Amino acid sequence: MLRALPSRSLLFPGLLYPALLLGLLLAAAAPASAHAVLRAADPADGTVLRTAPRHVTLSFSESVGLPAGSFRVYDPGNHRVRTSPADHAPGHSDTVRVALPARLAPGTYTVAWRVVSADSHPVSGALTFSVGERTAAPHAPPPAPAEDPATTALHTLARHLAYLSLALLLGTAAFVAYCRPPTTARLRAPALAAAGTLLAATAADYLLRAPYEQGSSPATALTASALAHTATTRPGLLLLARTGLLLLVAAGAALLRRRRVRLPRRTTLAAGAVLAVALSLTWPASGHAAAGIQVPVALVSATLHLLATAAWLGGLAALLWTLRHVPAPDGLPASVPARFSRLATASVTVLVLTGTYQSWRGLGSWQALTGTTYGRTLLAKLAAVAALLLAAACSRSWTTRLTKGSTTPHPRALRRSVLAEAAMATVVLALTTLLTGTVPGRAATEPARAAASPATGIPTASVTTLPFDTGAPGGHGKVQITLDPGRVGENSVQAVVYGPDGGLSAVPELRVTLTLPDRRVGPLDTRVTDRGGYWATDAFTLPLPGTWTLKATVRVSELDQVTVSAPVRVGR
Repeated sequence: MLRALPSRSLLFPGLLYPALLLGLLLAAAAPASAHAVLRAADPADGTVLRTAPRHVTLSFSESVGLPAGSFRVYDPGNHRVRTSPADHAPGHSDTVRVALPARLAPGTYTVAWRVVSADSHPVSGALTFSVGERTAAPHAPPPAPAEDPATTALHTLARHLAYLSLALLLGTAAFVAYCRPPTTARLRAPALAAAGTLLAATAADYLLRAPYEQGSSPATALTASALAHTATTRPGLLLLARTGLLLLVAAGAALLRRRRVRLPRRTTLAAGAVLAVALSLTWPASGHAAAGIQVPVALVSATLHLLATAAWLGGLAALLWTLRHVPAPDGLPASVPARFSRLATASVTVLVLTGTYQSWRGLGSWQALTGTTYGRTLLAKLAAVAALLLAAACSRSWTTRLTKGSTTPHPRALRRSVLAEAAMATVVLALTTLLTGTVPGRAATEPARAAASPATGIPTASVTTLPFDTGAPGGHGKVQITLDPGRVGENSVQAVVYGPDGGLSAVPELRVTLTLPDRRVGPLDTRVTDRGGYWATDAFTLPLPGTWTLKATVRVSELDQVTVSAPVRVGR
């Protein structure tokens, strides 16, 4: 038997819960990135058309939703153009369009848009096109709808509270079912607290869903239109399903308790497993797994990953709570931590298998492992998991020696190693939440791959998007460069810089060059000039076909600048 732990020898295990929460909130301090990537636009950004188009059409890397006011079109005088509501192209959930008036005056038009990715994150941006000729001195385009800081903070808090409480709830249930502690009364309070927190966080997430998508104030959350709109979206329906499952469990448990009915153990375990899977599925069904390649396999993998995380980390919290409240003098049977060790080993096996698959699916290439924010965050998580496994190995070693009846190890050493596991678990959970809010590497590198791929043919205009980050606050964004027609000979070059909020940004200096490494040609300076809102040159000659290296040097202030590059295929 393990002796009861004196209170002064271990931090109160209840502190584990706010510690885990703190880790999640620290992770949430970084702004979440949207995951739908704009693949193509018709008209293309920066193009000059002889006649006015009838529609503006945007194609994305995954299916997108349309919140209220998702498209705004402004004329050369910066006045909003009256358009019909945006809709999806027939049979294409990843393509959206908005009809334009029959007659548009000559000049440059700005289209500001905001859509919701299949993984529930909103994404916004803007583009310009001109009818007849570019406006000589175009107005600064209106910014995309700004994120409301209060809405973003509250939505992030609700999301991470839901993750945390699910892990604690399911982990406690798994610990009770498999590890069989001598008494479960002490675990009832944290389990009920986790269930209540999960229900409240889910309700808050539902209320904040519409303001989060639209970038509006939390004050709009309780309007009838906002609540009705959320009920028609996939994230909203999944939140309602999660709420229904929680209420169903609560009502069933209350009814059985009132009638003093005790179900057979096998029936209880089977019902609990079904409910745990159904509850966990509501997360990946509106996350990364719901978009991209191999969606059915990804949904299964992500659900198993979440269940294994809950069993390991939530079970770890339950073990700490039990160790703290174990009655003296008998203590805790050594079989309990031994069973938990086996449960943790099985969970880690599932996590390794599903994590490997999800990493491959999210990255798409080895280059994305170090060349994207998603890949670098994944590397940090893998390092934290390695440290967590080391702490778990120490716990397993102490557990094995205690189970064999050795008198050498002291129970306090087991508790210390378990606390070390809990500390590393906090870091792992924090990095996991960062990954859920970061553009997957496959999606982030998709535009550059598409531009460089000869299999797609040579488009009428080559459009390349280069993300950049100077490392300074507010010094990140992307520059979108269009080569028209993107073939050997004379080309026009247009470059548009987008800021951290996804809207168009004015920078003091931009230099665009092209180099053909295998022929040792270049760098050729395009000599783009500031045209008032975008950078362009009307005549730039590409002498040879091949895969050129496009480089953009962006200076965002007197001290901060960065150079980014991508391959560009140039045909004859």
